[in-house]
Amino acid sequence: MSSRIEQIIEEIEEYVESCKYQPLSTRKIVVDKEEISEYLRELRLKTPDEIKRYQKIISNKDAILEDAQSKADALIADAQERANELVQQHEIMQKAYAQANETVNEANRQAQEILDSATQDANNIRLSAITYTDEMMSNIGTVLNDTLDDAGGKYRSFIDSLQSCLDIVNQNRQELAPQTAQAAAMTSSFPVPEADEPAETDTQGLLDDLEDLDDLDE
Repeated sequence: MSSRIEQIIEEIEEYVESCKYQPLSTRKIVVDKEEISEYLRELRLKTPDEIKRYQKIISNKDAILEDAQSKADALIADAQERANELVQQHEIMQKAYAQANETVNEANRQAQEILDSATQDANNIRLSAITYTDEMMSNIGTVLNDTLDDAGGKYRSFIDSLQSCLDIVNQNRQELAPQTAQAAAMTSSFPVPEADEPAETDTQGLLDDLEDLDDLDE
């Protein structure tokens, strides 16, 4: 906003432009003394006030500059503080991210260790079960083999005993064969009623059946 002195000067300029030139002159003009004097009088009245105002502004220049500098410093300090806060927050977030990643990695490591341990325990239990089962089956096989060997030995002893009895019977029959033939010849001259002949015991067939059973057991 322009001051009153500036307005008066503009009005004087406009007044001078509106004045007429003197006859036969292109530079001199005719002015109204009262009107121009009024402009000058008002200019003189306003000049001290304007000068005082400017002097006051000039005298307060340092205070104004100091206040402006103080405000600028405050703004800069506030901006710096906020920048530091943002940096600290960024560092805190970075540390938080790093700690979170470390926690996740540690959890994954522990979980993997637990899984590996459980897998190892399961494999050990499985191996122990297989080993125990194999030992039990081996013991059972040993018992069965011993049982079969013992039973086979007793059965073969029984067969040998029967064979020995058969041999004795056959030997006795062979020894009695001449006497039996002589007796038959003597009795053939005396007719006797026919009777059913006693069935001959098939001892050899019985022994053969027992030997077949022995072969099946073996």
